[in-house]
Amino acid sequence: MTQRYFIKLSYKGTNYHGWQVQPNAITVQEILNKALSTILNQKINVVGCGRTDTGVHASDFMAHFDIAEARDVEKEKLVFRLNRFLPYDIAVDSMFPVKPDAHTRFDAVARTYQYFITKKKNPFRSNSHWQMPHQLDVEKMNKAAKLLFEYSDFTSFSKLHTDAKTNICKIYKAEWEDRGDELVFTVCANRFLRNMVRAIVGTLVEVGRGKLDMAGFRQVIESKNRCSAGSSVPGHGLFLCTIEYPKGLKLEDV
Repeated sequence: MTQRYFIKLSYKGTNYHGWQVQPNAITVQEILNKALSTILNQKINVVGCGRTDTGVHASDFMAHFDIAEARDVEKEKLVFRLNRFLPYDIAVDSMFPVKPDAHTRFDAVARTYQYFITKKKNPFRSNSHWQMPHQLDVEKMNKAAKLLFEYSDFTSFSKLHTDAKTNICKIYKAEWEDRGDELVFTVCANRFLRNMVRAIVGTLVEVGRGKLDMAGFRQVIESKNRCSAGSSVPGHGLFLCTIEYPKGLKLEDV
């Protein structure tokens, strides 16, 4: 008999080649697998709520794993031991038992990302913001962002040759906020394609610089051609912020 747990964590992606295990590269999933396997004294393979690319951060990331033995796990104690075992740039917030078929990726109903741009050079933002020296028209960028709500096929913003079965997504929020010396783009959707947020931001920046107008942005979406969209912005300015799930996944909710 096994018990499945959800684990909530955050990580700074600077030192990692993304979330997913891959050969000849250090990833967050690999580090977490090793930590759990060592502490629980059994082979553990965590499954993440999604994949983040090299340098991308997560302030709210969910993963799940199964414990092979039917035994009580002291959740708070395990969280404490994990945080002592893990490197400084990965932190576990909490964990809780869920139903056997609960899945951090497939059961998620919404995800929210934020992208950070700094308007001036700032050494304390070098790994968390993309420095943009050009003046951007935030009003036009927000106007263009609203066009995203009219569409569901975002092939133009997807990385080529992925294993995604569909490029259909439902965007719930897409908005720029000017915070003085930084710009923050918040986007929420039921699902995201590989590289989608970074491609959308890169294309909206072209709007903000006056290189693309509203009609041009609409044409980019409707073309369903990645080559029509702007360049992907650097990964280090991107954060996965929130993962939302329906009620009833926790055993305590049943």
